[in-house]
Amino acid sequence: MEAIANHKSQTARTYEVLRDAIIDAEYPPGEKLRIEQLCKVLNASSGAVREALSRLTAEGLVLAEPQRGFAVAPISRRDLEDLTEVRVEIESRCLAESIAKGDIGWEGRVLSLQHQLRSLEHGPYSPGSPEARLWHQLHEAFHQELTAACTNTWWQRLRQQLYLQSERYRRLSGPYEGTRRNVSAEHDAIAKAAIGRDTETATRLMAEHLRRTTDILLNSRIPFTDVPARKR
Repeated sequence: MEAIANHKSQTARTYEVLRDAIIDAEYPPGEKLRIEQLCKVLNASSGAVREALSRLTAEGLVLAEPQRGFAVAPISRRDLEDLTEVRVEIESRCLAESIAKGDIGWEGRVLSLQHQLRSLEHGPYSPGSPEARLWHQLHEAFHQELTAACTNTWWQRLRQQLYLQSERYRRLSGPYEGTRRNVSAEHDAIAKAAIGRDTETATRLMAEHLRRTTDILLNSRIPFTDVPARKR
């Protein structure tokens, strides 16, 4: 039993480390992921690496190529646009149900994360710094908490998968300097509407928030593989 638990622990750790490395673009889109090399870098067994790669393949972050092994999933403008539209739909559904079912404890957690994010508003402009890493963690937690009271487990799974895919694009672009964007103000407005139980405003602001990010990314230096994006 102990051996099984240790194996599961190693697999989970390997998956998390590799997932974060892909999202952070330490392994860029299209790069081959060689099991032997990953075993050394991650200090993990081949079984743990294979299981982690299989899970990442199911999540769309890795491609399994017949006779060629594994590679980081490619990126494209069309994929980002399609991803955003699906994410807007799922995020809005989860947020609406969360607003309807969230209790006073949920309100407190949203407000706490909102406050912590605001205190680190310059974090994203220092890639790789402790402040940046903490901001990314809090940003994920904030979006997750906003929708946490949604009880539909399938919507939640889809929401998390879409978030990770979107985060990969966002990290590839680097900081948003020069965009004249106030992300903290956007988060504050969404949180205020959600806590105020104004579902229509909260979902509208969330959709605008996600689409604004996509518009910035489409005009960034991300090495897309396809033609220029369609005009929005």
